[in-house]
Amino acid sequence: MNTLTFRRATNDDIPALLELVTNAYRGEASRAGWTTEADLIDGQRIDADLLHADLDRRNSLVILAERGVDLVGCAHIAKDLGDTAYFGMFAVRPTGQSQGDGTRILVEAERLAVAEWGSTVMIMTVIGLRDALIAFYERRGYRRTGVRKPFHVDTRFGVPRRDDLHLEVLEKGLRRG
Repeated sequence: MNTLTFRRATNDDIPALLELVTNAYRGEASRAGWTTEADLIDGQRIDADLLHADLDRRNSLVILAERGVDLVGCAHIAKDLGDTAYFGMFAVRPTGQSQGDGTRILVEAERLAVAEWGSTVMIMTVIGLRDALIAFYERRGYRRTGVRKPFHVDTRFGVPRRDDLHLEVLEKGLRRG
């Protein structure tokens, strides 16, 4: 079975989401894929309280991508200011990366942002040192805005291993209909 299906996450999905997101970016498990941040940041990438808040907040949803009963990936989208939506917490299981699932999840997140909130722009922040990840988004129509933000140290998102981390804001115009 190769079909990828999508559904909205619930609070019952939090343990599986914590495992997926952490394994996609942190620690040795993340090294099986290309999205690892293991050399940049230690610790967790998200915690249960933040996930609860994202799931309970108005104009916010977490989408799950599943193949059969297996959780393949996820993403968080939220209505931002005006007609802008925010994209984040994007993760694909490391052993399943580079198979097109990430692109499918991104396309579904963009579709939902338009359908749910009439969004015409999607924004995200990416660690500026993640050249391969930024290139992935650029191939899918995102562009660097030139806006850079500091990487705030918050143990809920991990502990930097370097002092030169910053975030870059990327954006893409979305089409309605």
